[in-house]
Amino acid sequence: MARRAAADNVLQLNRTVTTNLTLGPNQAERVWWDAAVAGLGYRLRGTRATWVVRPPRAGGRSSLITLGAADALDVTAARKLAQARIGSVAKGEDPRADRRPVRKAQAITMAKLFEDYTAAKAKALRPSTLANLRTHISKHFAELHGMEVASVTRADIAKMLRDTTEKSGAQASLRARRTLSTVFAWAIGEGVAEANPVVGTNAPAEDIRRDRVLDRDELIAVWKACPSTDDFGRIVRLLVLTGQRRDEVAGLLWSEIDIDAALWRLPPTRTKNGRPHSVPLSPTALEILANAPRLGERDLVFGSGSGGYSGFSKAKLRLDKALKIDAWRLHDIRRTTATGMAEIGVLPHVIEHVLNHVSGYRAGVAGIYQRFEYADEKRAALNAWAEHVLTITK
Repeated sequence: MARRAAADNVLQLNRTVTTNLTLGPNQAERVWWDAAVAGLGYRLRGTRATWVVRPPRAGGRSSLITLGAADALDVTAARKLAQARIGSVAKGEDPRADRRPVRKAQAITMAKLFEDYTAAKAKALRPSTLANLRTHISKHFAELHGMEVASVTRADIAKMLRDTTEKSGAQASLRARRTLSTVFAWAIGEGVAEANPVVGTNAPAEDIRRDRVLDRDELIAVWKACPSTDDFGRIVRLLVLTGQRRDEVAGLLWSEIDIDAALWRLPPTRTKNGRPHSVPLSPTALEILANAPRLGERDLVFGSGSGGYSGFSKAKLRLDKALKIDAWRLHDIRRTTATGMAEIGVLPHVIEHVLNHVSGYRAGVAGIYQRFEYADEKRAALNAWAEHVLTITK
């Protein structure tokens, strides 16, 4: 039988109970024992709470073993771990020997976890998704790098999310939260982590619905707030005029643009569906590109580093503060452009070709055999849309 303290130290432990447990005056440490699993304890040292287990041992002497941080393990997980540890002792195994591999696992840092996860997923993720992952790791998760995986608590994650919200905005923080939760879920599957400390943290913002379309006044406000005098403004206006994806525009190459043909040719390596895609460029779109500065021999149109433009979080945060438009994201522009073209009379199948969508009539067998590109219809549609945008934003 595990050694227990006084009866008032035995409680039916759950989240509500443990949240209200505090140390008494002059107490540096205290353990409360679980009434459901003999030997499982909730230990409080200062402000740090951990789950511990004291398996029964022959001779009456037993060792107190730490299972993990209370923020990282809920009571259900802690009970399962405690029962497993008690069961191993009952089989004659040495609990101190069991602690050596645990310590080895705890020595894995978050930086190493991020490195291993990126290496494991590099081939499976789209280039844009991989780039976003690396941005989160290098920027938003920087303060976690030196921490051991097993030591990261829910409070650590909550602080990181607050910092990210303050620096990059609520939506960037929300995406960082999703990404980090995915990393921890993978780590659990690899046996590197016992629990996901992201679970239970407050979401920095509500998920923006995926059917959001900017109304006429919102589109006008966005267009006027994003003049084509800097990279972000040029990108936003090209998003409106072309209806293409954000990362496709942000990674635009001069070598993809045929000025004489007024055409932007996207290679299959740069499209979501892996198909080559041609985007007719309206006179307004060509004017925006003509005013974009060329940086020496650099093929990328936007940005200044080794990749395309990457300052979306801060620029969008500034834009949101200036416009006060209800929850929206840049991808809504693509949906807004498609809806706008439909409203001015562009046929649905032409819109799908403009967007490079493989859905609707292009899906299934029809999509396999129907490869007509509707080049003239796409050009007419985008020219008409550009004229409409210029008319309403005067």
